[in-house]
Amino acid sequence: MLEMRPDCERCGADLAADEPGAFICSFECTFCASCAEALDDRCANCGGELMDRPIRTGKALKQNPASTLRMFKGRA
Repeated sequence: MLEMRPDCERCGADLAADEPGAFICSFECTFCASCAEALDDRCANCGGELMDRPIRTGKALKQNPASTLRMFKGRA
């Protein structure tokens, strides 16, 4: 199950689990759409491809809440 990290690692933007706009690599490094575009859809950490993160809503989100651990590292 995905962690659904709450923020962009590059700019710190909030990324809600129940809304589109988050991009992840295979290690779940998480970026907002603007940063993913600036990185040419390549993860700043591992170089992997950034893909749209699926959303989690309703009962699934209540039973499996998103992570609250923020990963903001600053601009890469």
